[in-house]
Amino acid sequence: MLSEEILSWVTAAVGGDARVATVTGLREQANPWLVRFAPAARVEAAVLRLGDPTDPEHRRRFATEVAALRLAGDHGLPAARLIATDLDGAAAGVPAVLTTVLPGHSRIPPVASPERLRGLGATAAALQSVPLTPRTALPRRTRSIADVDFAAQRREKGTTALLAEAEDRLSRLPVPEGPTVFVHGDLWFGNTLWSGDRCTGLVDWDCAGAGPPGIDLGSARFDAALMFGLPAAEQVLEGWQRAANRRAGQVAYWDVVAALGTLADMAFCVPAPHDQGRTDLDAGILGQRRDAFLGNALRRLDATGLSGR
Repeated sequence: MLSEEILSWVTAAVGGDARVATVTGLREQANPWLVRFAPAARVEAAVLRLGDPTDPEHRRRFATEVAALRLAGDHGLPAARLIATDLDGAAAGVPAVLTTVLPGHSRIPPVASPERLRGLGATAAALQSVPLTPRTALPRRTRSIADVDFAAQRREKGTTALLAEAEDRLSRLPVPEGPTVFVHGDLWFGNTLWSGDRCTGLVDWDCAGAGPPGIDLGSARFDAALMFGLPAAEQVLEGWQRAANRRAGQVAYWDVVAALGTLADMAFCVPAPHDQGRTDLDAGILGQRRDAFLGNALRRLDATGLSGR
């Protein structure tokens, strides 16, 4: 499953008399990997993320992940701690990042309590409390999953009237001014860990950077609407505003940005919630919920005078 070169790097990083006991795939039974050690190891388990040494994009994303985890650790945010890194693959044979294991799980329940939804909002608010100037490994972000050009993919694969309208209207509006803060860049329930209704951590930081706080808030609201229906997004907003002790600005704008991180056919994202236990969700349900969320955001843009028309 893992090469001897990788396993040797992992055991050397852990130190002591560490011996790899088991390796389990965490996403669709594959990378990243949960590595458990024999009792003699100084740590019981670690999470191993591997990249493609032939792909420069993997190295860039790993550098972002490492920089984000270091910054999160400096500010006491709920993130794993780094054990070892090999960004160029010189020791492990492939780019590799080894981190501690956070408590909790990322399984998404069929029904979310208000406490869980507000907890997601509060987690997004914790990030926005960290001011951040863009830098090489944590660049300027203006939307979630910034390295995927969803607009180009829609032009190639087809779009819908609603998505086209939203894209056109957003192109006529300036990015709202405001503080530049630490953003996760891919904040959805599958990238959070939970113990009961308490968020215990954030994972998958390779889209992180510096940007407006609305990026993570919009992403969290959109995912809540996809997973649980439109009213859930308002609970996320309530949790964010309670934790931040202020009203969120330009919510409708960032909701549109979040919804535009999709394709016309929502089948492309079905495997992700299925992997987190939500096998009840299909492309049809997700498409209906996306459109309800996006339509609502566009109406609220009109109400605030930011219609882009």
